[in-house]
Amino acid sequence: MKKSVAIIGGGSAGLLLASFLDTALFDVSIYERKKSPGRKLLVAGKGGFNLTHSEPIDNFVKRYHPAGFLDPALRFFDNTALRSWLNKLGIPTFVGTSKRVYPIKGIKPMEVLQKILDELKSNNVCFNYEQLWTGWNEKKQLTFASGLEVQADYVVFAMGGGSWKVTGSDGTWSELFKAKGITILPFRAANCAFNIDWKAAFIQEYGGAPLKNISISCGEKKCKGEVVLTNFGLEGNAIYALSYEIQSALAKESRATISIDLKPHFSEEEILKKLNGSHKNTTKILLDVLKLSKAQVQLIKTVISKEEYLYKPSLSKAIKSLKLTVNKAATIDEAISTMGGVSLNQVDANFKLSRLSNHYCIGEMLDWNAPTGGYLLQACFSMGAFLAAHLNSLEKA
Repeated sequence: MKKSVAIIGGGSAGLLLASFLDTALFDVSIYERKKSPGRKLLVAGKGGFNLTHSEPIDNFVKRYHPAGFLDPALRFFDNTALRSWLNKLGIPTFVGTSKRVYPIKGIKPMEVLQKILDELKSNNVCFNYEQLWTGWNEKKQLTFASGLEVQADYVVFAMGGGSWKVTGSDGTWSELFKAKGITILPFRAANCAFNIDWKAAFIQEYGGAPLKNISISCGEKKCKGEVVLTNFGLEGNAIYALSYEIQSALAKESRATISIDLKPHFSEEEILKKLNGSHKNTTKILLDVLKLSKAQVQLIKTVISKEEYLYKPSLSKAIKSLKLTVNKAATIDEAISTMGGVSLNQVDANFKLSRLSNHYCIGEMLDWNAPTGGYLLQACFSMGAFLAAHLNSLEKA
């Protein structure tokens, strides 16, 4: 007789788990609180459906925090394996100029989701919509707001973190987990904007301006990329990737210091040489020789004194390490993803919850973090495929 698997949540992790479970061994059912599955997957598809990143796996796994936790899953079902699987479903992909991976032009996010759903339905995976999980009853059955009660041999939670509440990912499950003695860490915004108190005149003129080809550091971590000046502060991939470091500093000291390198391809000595090698005025040198944008030049002026600006050694130092104070992060509702959730010491290497027999937890419910660029989706896909292989092996043994 086949064992039953109940998957709570029809997002990326849950769908991939169902895709790789052996339906010759299991009766697989997905319970989704919304009217349709994969809503967060479709949100990810707005503005270009970035499915994963193409960098080599040894570099790929270094993008995640904490280091090492997701390595087995990511290496088991890596970016190459994902692309191969999608291609078999009829979703060929390509690598863009940023090394990010997308469906070939013309394939919309809804088509990708539909291909996955068609595959699941052909394997007799059962979908149950508008089923909000509410806990367990005295018989240890899963209960739902509709009155449905479910007994399953294996239960897998894949309900998402705390961001994008409109998709059904609101973190309300955390109280039910706490009641079972499972350690839950507070949700915090990740891959989000960070607040900086700009001078009013500066942001009024330069709000919306990009700072391109820069690097930003917080503590020991440095990230190259681009950010945009906003009324709130800074947003963009270069600062998103520092979410963990900035949030950790904010938690300790209520503020964080970041350092912007406006010319990462030049050393401080090379910049000083260029500053000294021109007879133009300082601003002209920055614009014409160093090719800084007007927004970058004005940003320097708002941070350092006039004396420091006119003294070339201090100016060259500021160009390489412009210090800004971060006061707070954007709210979870404004964030792309979240940190926090189920503490990693509550699950084993196969994502099994230590306090609940045959209950597992995957996806953004767990306390890990990754930057944008396809890394978030890939981790959810990888966890689903990895757990499926584990459950398959248990029943085949």
